[in-house]
Amino acid sequence: MADSDRKTPLEKVEALYDELVDWYEDGSDREIRAASKLLMIGLLKLKAHGGFGWQGLVEDYVLMLKQDPERYARILEANRGQGKKVF
Repeated sequence: MADSDRKTPLEKVEALYDELVDWYEDGSDREIRAASKLLMIGLLKLKAHGGFGWQGLVEDYVLMLKQDPERYARILEANRGQGKKVF
């Protein structure tokens, strides 16, 4: 596989989200259900590995998304890795 074909971790998560949405087919609220599954796992992993301040990190991101969605979108874009080398 060429380096340009490799996905960043964020792109892999987005692909998994799309796969989950597809799995729910025509179910009600399939996007919300898929997102909630990823959130459940993410919160569990943050609690297990994030140390004492894991809740503050979550609260900071939620507050940023609510108060400054453009900044949050820029952070997501920066994590897509476009133009970065993936090793």
